[in-house]
Amino acid sequence: MSELFDSYRSSYSEAVEGSIRFSGLRHDFFLRAKAELLRRLVLEQDLRRAGAGVRALDVGCGVGSLHPHLADVFDRLDGCDVSKESLVRASAENPHVAYSVCTTSRLPYADGMFDLAFASCVVHHVPPASWLGFIREMRRVVRRGGLGCIIEHNPYNPLTRMAVLRCPFDKDAVLLRAGKAASLLEQAGFRDVHCEHFLLLPSAKPLARKLEGALAWLPLGAQYACVARA
Repeated sequence: MSELFDSYRSSYSEAVEGSIRFSGLRHDFFLRAKAELLRRLVLEQDLRRAGAGVRALDVGCGVGSLHPHLADVFDRLDGCDVSKESLVRASAENPHVAYSVCTTSRLPYADGMFDLAFASCVVHHVPPASWLGFIREMRRVVRRGGLGCIIEHNPYNPLTRMAVLRCPFDKDAVLLRAGKAASLLEQAGFRDVHCEHFLLLPSAKPLARKLEGALAWLPLGAQYACVARA
């Protein structure tokens, strides 16, 4: 896995753009939507502790494409990945983020260090037999009362499936339903799981966002987020 993503250190963005070009949308549109979702979690889920800011961990952060959109969301952001070469690029482009290489199945952080741990379109790259262990590690590093968040491709959306088929580093991807992600979060020790679908409409305008929010319970959007309390 690390060798695969090492090889895309310089061309990751181009590969993603190529896989979604048929949609007429740019990668930034999808990144901004994820960043807005995470921003809303911080505001709505009471993550800020008295006397301390919000510290978040991006598990499987890759080249850090999402991180420029999160500069004003967290007080501190950490990222980890199996690909050393991807983190070289991420560090150069996002000096405000603290990056660590994950060389084993155990995350290189102490218990309860983070207010939020999230994995954005990462679990489908993890072998299914390791899904639960992966999410258990996310639970371990989140403090009691913090949040875990899994953002994934919606396998029920045909355009999402087309994009995955066209993406060169997704050829071995195993997509998981929102219900499966929710079940894994519960098995890992999270509670109060809530899932919502997003990226249904190709527009960032307020009316489109409002309509998309009203339909978030339907498995229609290109991606979904499952959020749970530690």
